[in-house]
Amino acid sequence: MVNEQGERMASNDRTEQPVTFDRHPSTYRHWRLTIDAPVARLTMEVDPDGGLNEGYQLKLNSYDLGVDIELNDAVQRLRFEHPEVRAVIVTGGLDKMFCAGANIQMLAGASHHHKVNFCKFTNETRNSIEDASASSQQVWLAAVNGTAAGGGYELALACDDILLVDDRSSAVSLPEVPLLGVLPGTGGLTRVVDKRHVRRDLADVFATRTEGVRGAQAVEWGLVDAVAPRTKFDEEATSRALARAEASDRPADAPGIELTPLDRTVDGGVIRYPNLEVRLERDLGTAWFTLSGPSGAVEATPEAIVAAGASFWPLALAREFDDAMLHLRFNEPEIGTWVLQTKGDPSAVLAADDVLREHAGHWLVREITLFWRRTLKRLDLSARSIVTLVTPGSCFAGTLAELALAADRSYMLDGIFEDADDGLPPAELVLTDANCPSGEGPPSPGGWYPMSNGLTRLQSRFYGHDEALDATRSVLGKHLQAGEVSSLGLVTFTPDDIDWEDEIRLCLEERASFSPDALTGMEANYRFVGPETLETKIFSRLTAWQNWIFQRPNASGPDGALRRYGSGSRPSYDRKRV
Repeated sequence: MVNEQGERMASNDRTEQPVTFDRHPSTYRHWRLTIDAPVARLTMEVDPDGGLNEGYQLKLNSYDLGVDIELNDAVQRLRFEHPEVRAVIVTGGLDKMFCAGANIQMLAGASHHHKVNFCKFTNETRNSIEDASASSQQVWLAAVNGTAAGGGYELALACDDILLVDDRSSAVSLPEVPLLGVLPGTGGLTRVVDKRHVRRDLADVFATRTEGVRGAQAVEWGLVDAVAPRTKFDEEATSRALARAEASDRPADAPGIELTPLDRTVDGGVIRYPNLEVRLERDLGTAWFTLSGPSGAVEATPEAIVAAGASFWPLALAREFDDAMLHLRFNEPEIGTWVLQTKGDPSAVLAADDVLREHAGHWLVREITLFWRRTLKRLDLSARSIVTLVTPGSCFAGTLAELALAADRSYMLDGIFEDADDGLPPAELVLTDANCPSGEGPPSPGGWYPMSNGLTRLQSRFYGHDEALDATRSVLGKHLQAGEVSSLGLVTFTPDDIDWEDEIRLCLEERASFSPDALTGMEANYRFVGPETLETKIFSRLTAWQNWIFQRPNASGPDGALRRYGSGSRPSYDRKRV
């Protein structure tokens, strides 16, 4: 296969199977989860023959997407099902091997979109580990019992504390640049300098030294927090975990909830859940999401919420929306535009938010709000054009109003559809403190759902326009119709019934006509305004570079580093810097 410049590119060696994200600890092939409250131990022991696709073996605790899907499941279950767990130790189950990182044969033969989505999902999983430590007070610690290379060390970097075995052979390393011609794909470069504050020249040495750094030098450089001899390694890891657990506010005796299997059906181009329907329009490259508000009163006390468990509407909808986005990312890469719609009573959505607000200090309510925050971030990071339609019968209020604020383009009908006989009143948009703090003074981070840049979607929308943000703060809680929404700048356009159909059609047809690569770059630049954070560096800067590098012959060509790795032959590089 040859690209436009005449450069030979790698073809996909194997057929990639449709990806699903349903997992349960009883079916894990690569992880063992044991709990001795307040500490849980998650042990990585990858089944070499358990790859998600054929054509490679997962040797030396190397991983592919399937391994990380199980890890993501474990992270979620520990947060929701085990409130008694205050600290989590992640370690390796092989002798003298923590994790060898992403499987190179898998990467060499994977399609470009699979490689990029794999790295993105793995990044999001690492971020959810950091969020558990920072926000859920369920602190993660890495007990690096042997070599941790590449993505293996990046897994350790996501933890709050890294203990390395001191046995004169085990090392941590990021060997991607010298060995593979690519970058550490899950935030390693950023976390080394931004999170662990490793001096940049030492970080340069570290990322170009294939053998890595071990023992006392790893502590001195700041790559790990401590080392322990093998004879005292488990004891030291447990001691450090118990010390962290002491500071957690997670309840020791509260019941958790079971994350039951999702009720999902796929019928041709329609994916249905109890609270969400996704309809695919393949000719237009568009997915139409319809999220439903509560069908009745939601549970109003912590006891009732725990009893409802995974069926509690805010949690149920978040899980369904998250699953649908992941399905489309991996299995429908040509669906480039996501149209977001809602249906239901705005007051019912606000009532559900009232419950989350009133009981914000309860561990489960906190987890549900945090899960919505992660789900909305996944929307921001999904490399799809987002269009939101606010029409009569919509329920864009509070938490669901974030969908309108996340959009690249948003349309709100001015008035009603004249030929409709449903009797629905004009569309409304309701913003609350879930979307932005109502305090006085200059903009500051806050709200329930900050983006990767640390700002709310409202603050990002009005970045540099403090008066517009203050005007929006003054109408929090008000049911706004199209005229006021337009004057406040909260949607892009407010066409009436006469122009509505043509406006939406032209928008979607235009989007489908543009280069998807250019759109992805444009949207990512516009969405994350303002301050650069560790997350925006990983997902905007690092992911953009890795996306490009994965397509270059130096990495993925027939003589590139990914293809030559393990063959005994050195890669052949085009030496031009571009």
